[in-house]
Amino acid sequence: MQPVVTYALIAVNLLVFGAVLLQAGGTDLRDLVTSSIYSHGVLVNGAGFENEYWRLLTSGFLHQSVPHLAINMFSLYIIGADLERVLGRARYLAIYLVGLLGGSAAVMAFQDGTTLTAGASGAIYGLMGALFVLLLKLKAPVTTVVVIIVVNIVFSVSLPNISLFGHLGGLVFGAASAAAVIWLPTAVLPPPKRTQAAVDRVGWYGLLALAVIAVAIGSGIGLGESL
Repeated sequence: MQPVVTYALIAVNLLVFGAVLLQAGGTDLRDLVTSSIYSHGVLVNGAGFENEYWRLLTSGFLHQSVPHLAINMFSLYIIGADLERVLGRARYLAIYLVGLLGGSAAVMAFQDGTTLTAGASGAIYGLMGALFVLLLKLKAPVTTVVVIIVVNIVFSVSLPNISLFGHLGGLVFGAASAAAVIWLPTAVLPPPKRTQAAVDRVGWYGLLALAVIAVAIGSGIGLGESL
């Protein structure tokens, strides 16, 4: 199966960045913030931004530089392509989006001060968390994934302008999403009722619940008027 969703996500991120560049006329962050696409889509965890809940989602498709975009898209392809083949396109996309929303929620809940947060990193960390849970389910070695996660978290702490909370939030919600798909059905359904339809339904209920929780956390802090 071709990883169509992964390719589509990469394409959307590239197209959005291209549109921002056309508006901004430059690749520096000081140029990018002049783009209406960027300024109306970036996540802002400060007072005066109430009710602009779309930022929880749109910020995950914006990037702050060419290297930022390139690193995230390369990571998305490396991690996402095989994960999509295993999970299936619909569940894979849902886990990606829940990880994105979870990362945004963590920024809104825990980030101090007023900052602009953008990038697909939260969603990509969500895929890392999902991969970890999937490997546990398959009883496969998890050492490589754990090392990758730890190294990336170290980078998040040590490098400037990196959203640690966005990464951790995405990681937690991505792992929880995979658990909702893989573990939750067997936890709540007795063996006689574990038909494929019932298992799928419970998994989707779990994903929906996580998405609602992420949006509730993120919108509870306050989003709002444009930059």
